[in-house]
Amino acid sequence: MRIIADLHLHGKYSRATSSALDIPNLEKWARVKGVDLLGTGDFQHPLWYKHLKQSLRIDEYGVLRTKTNFPFLFSTEISLIYTQGGKGRKIHNIVLAPSFEVVDQVIDELGRKGRLDYDGRPIFGMSCVEFVEMMKEISDDIEIIPAHVWTPWFSLFGSNSGFDSIRECFADQTKHIHAIETGLSSDPAMNWRLSQLDGLSIVSFSDSHSFWPWRLGREATVFDTRLEYDEIIKAIRTGKGLSGTIEVDPSYGKYHFDGHRACNVVLEPKESIKLGNVCPRCKRKLTIGVANRVEELADREEGYKPEGAKPFKTLIPLSELISAVLGVKQLYSKKVWEIHNLLLKRFGSEFNVLLNADFNELKNIVGEKLADVIIKNRRGEIKVRPGYDGVYGTPLIGKSPEQKREVGLEEKERQVGLRKYF
Repeated sequence: MRIIADLHLHGKYSRATSSALDIPNLEKWARVKGVDLLGTGDFQHPLWYKHLKQSLRIDEYGVLRTKTNFPFLFSTEISLIYTQGGKGRKIHNIVLAPSFEVVDQVIDELGRKGRLDYDGRPIFGMSCVEFVEMMKEISDDIEIIPAHVWTPWFSLFGSNSGFDSIRECFADQTKHIHAIETGLSSDPAMNWRLSQLDGLSIVSFSDSHSFWPWRLGREATVFDTRLEYDEIIKAIRTGKGLSGTIEVDPSYGKYHFDGHRACNVVLEPKESIKLGNVCPRCKRKLTIGVANRVEELADREEGYKPEGAKPFKTLIPLSELISAVLGVKQLYSKKVWEIHNLLLKRFGSEFNVLLNADFNELKNIVGEKLADVIIKNRRGEIKVRPGYDGVYGTPLIGKSPEQKREVGLEEKERQVGLRKYF
């Protein structure tokens, strides 16, 4: 069976999340989005774990179920901050677990290392090697996946605190790493350029701090297997039963290009290199984005595709499309919701709209302009002004000729302003 899964997200006890971010709302909005399977997120947090126990029962296949039978798997994200090779490291890892019994053991072991109650994504001062050893001593059924592997601050390959190779990070525990998560600012094609990633599965999840459909499931992994914990883990470990991923355009991510938000400076990698990775305005170090870092570590040319590579689909969330066509800034505006709900009433879920809805039927419901944008989105034809230094990218759709000229003028001014530095 086809399963669209989002296994990396957070609950209401994580920082910068809503008090309404609970299991009922996650289930409700996953159904709206068209996500078939969710991770619980944050299972080690005492209050969230209590909520999970109250809200979910586990079946004989290691799948947690709500009262209305919506499925979850135990998941969390752990932050490791430590020093290795004379450099401070900050690495985030996704953890999947098969049962309440195993989760209890994980909680017990992590509790010996530090506090679990101050955030849904706790920090521990141990290395990735130590962490994987600890998890595998508890159960070989636990899966560890390096999270959003390219983001600058907290990831395996991050420009500010990461490593140049998986083996450098995980050493002899690399044998237990079977997959990497792309993150918003990269996609599979970017990761295919590194031969060291051959043989690893590529997964994508939202890392959502919200249940709203423009966050939940904005990236997801598609499985073609039975809905069982062991089968999902087998697909991640072997690639068999993993059909591909749903991604946003990497430019949509907050760290795709290099830049300095305080100075409103955004740069392509080649521009940053010419400037010595220093902001041309304040002379401070730039935040080096994902595109630059991939270029630094890649040993293959852009466009390389390994044999047997899984397909992926690039999609901008539906609310973004609607708001852009309407010229409305807020994704949660009344006008956006009205059109969103019209489409849901006919097609059932957002993913069904984005992936399957017929153009003529879309046109009859929402008009030709939005129908055209939805189809262009499906084909990967929507351009995105790249995100940088914590600023999301901007889809360039639904703009008037005057607005498009303004975007062009901004880019022209940026280029003119940079010339004196090159």
